[in-house]
Amino acid sequence: MKTQNSILLIDDSSIDLRLLIEMMSGRQMRTHVAFDGQDGYHKANLLRPNLILLDLVMPGTDGFATCRMLKNDANTRDIPVIFLSSSNEVEKRIEGLSLGAVDYIGKPFSEQEVIARVGIHLDLASRGQIPEVDSDPLDGLSKRDAVLIRAATSHLRKNLADPPSTEALARMIGTNEKRLNQAFQNGFAMPVFSWIREERLREARELLSSTETPIADIAEHLGFSSSSNFSKAFRERHGCSPRELRNSLEAI
Repeated sequence: MKTQNSILLIDDSSIDLRLLIEMMSGRQMRTHVAFDGQDGYHKANLLRPNLILLDLVMPGTDGFATCRMLKNDANTRDIPVIFLSSSNEVEKRIEGLSLGAVDYIGKPFSEQEVIARVGIHLDLASRGQIPEVDSDPLDGLSKRDAVLIRAATSHLRKNLADPPSTEALARMIGTNEKRLNQAFQNGFAMPVFSWIREERLREARELLSSTETPIADIAEHLGFSSSSNFSKAFRERHGCSPRELRNSLEAI
């Protein structure tokens, strides 16, 4: 029996999502959906799909920002991303490819094109032949934003249990709180405070998956005030408790 490929569809249009699901039904493709960029990013972390189809134009976190978040996250950066777009502007396509996307599919959809492009990139991924992208995921940002983000995230990752305030962090790297938050908005579509929370939960998932460290110790290591607060935050983000995730991995 062939293993089904897992495909995450991220699009705010229920009509387009329905069309894509219908096209992929009966083709050894298991589809999951997200209606916005933030939800798509979180589901990509949880599901680790074989391929992501990502709408370019969405309210809130658009396709570019979502792709940037995916490619900046060690858990999701290797998942191939195909943009969905009704735009034929060459500049937009180049920008998407520079962020790490592997292809574009135009709207309105042609079933033949969708299945062909999806099949090609699933095959490449299964062979370990994902097209390499030489650009840094932060290359789409201004040089100043990229420098601030690298400096800030480098410090924060070393101090997740007890991070400095955004104001103090900004002073450390030679800027102000407003400017630093704006850089994070440009790079990750979220302020510094939210990025810290996301990074803690990403690191938590990694520790739960790859170590036998007790859950209470992981919570303390990452700066959660209690195991119950950690479990609540983890469930809100990943849809299951830390214990449930670990049990599911042990059952595999």
